[in-house]
Amino acid sequence: MGHLLEIKGLRVEYRSDESIVKAVNGVSFSLDKGTVIGLVGETGAGKTTTALGIMRLLPAMTGRITGGEIMFKGEDLLKKPPGDMRAVRGAMISMIFQDPMTSLNPVVSVGDQIRESLEIHSVDSRSGSAMDAKVDELLELVNIPSRRKKEYPHQFSGGMRQRVGIAMALACEPELLIADEPTTALDVTIQAQVLELMRGLKDKLETSMIMITHDLGVVAEICDRVAIMYAGEVVEQGSVRDIFESERHHPYTEGLFGAIPSLAAASRRLAPIDGLMPDPTDLPIGCKFAERCKYREAVCGHTAPGADAEGHAIACHRFAGKRHGAD
Repeated sequence: MGHLLEIKGLRVEYRSDESIVKAVNGVSFSLDKGTVIGLVGETGAGKTTTALGIMRLLPAMTGRITGGEIMFKGEDLLKKPPGDMRAVRGAMISMIFQDPMTSLNPVVSVGDQIRESLEIHSVDSRSGSAMDAKVDELLELVNIPSRRKKEYPHQFSGGMRQRVGIAMALACEPELLIADEPTTALDVTIQAQVLELMRGLKDKLETSMIMITHDLGVVAEICDRVAIMYAGEVVEQGSVRDIFESERHHPYTEGLFGAIPSLAAASRRLAPIDGLMPDPTDLPIGCKFAERCKYREAVCGHTAPGADAEGHAIACHRFAGKRHGAD
């Protein structure tokens, strides 16, 4: 059986009169039904742009996909006309945006916003009472009392607004859910509740997910596979066990682990990654991480390393693109 989603060599640019920003540069990964992949990396790595590319929601005036394929259930989404793509969004692929306050309409009740999602994408004609019952069901699914459906976004806490966003995304029972840093703006307690909710939805509905995050703790909690992104490229990917237990890592992944606080190693000083991500308007021809890498060799400056899109793959000349099992 094939993958539910397969990204092959995706490239995305943002263009202005002055420059071209190369935001995504040949990203490849796959996702099977009922599994969760985490896209991990610092701000500017290309995670959200990859997600917007999948949804074909890039800014019309500046964003453009310049290469690659986005295969969903065996069909290339990039070849679908706009009308067909609108039928895919919401019904088959949904997205939870990073800031629920800006993604929700402040002058429309949360119940009506969920109802609108159902009316736009529903393939069957529900009566008014059946539609109301479905709205109630979705709110209860995300642990919000249905009696609050007539309230407005400002009357909810940040965590509850995020849950409303999840309810809207799940309204038409999509096969793929993209969550763009859904816990970033929430306090630790609410983060745990939202992650527990999403883990439960994965188990109950068998929904496949792309979890965009910079937090490796979130990855450990909910993901099955991980793709580490840097400067618009996937530099390492594998199962959660590969990423967390292997002794072999891309130097950037190694740096991410070195910057995580740990109670078990309280005496260890945090080791930030020196330097900055390269300018996306003027990317180096070799390894994009070379200027910050303590293992840099001469080849890194002029030849970009490659890696497979399956198994535990590391795009680093030290490993010559080979696959590695967890050590």
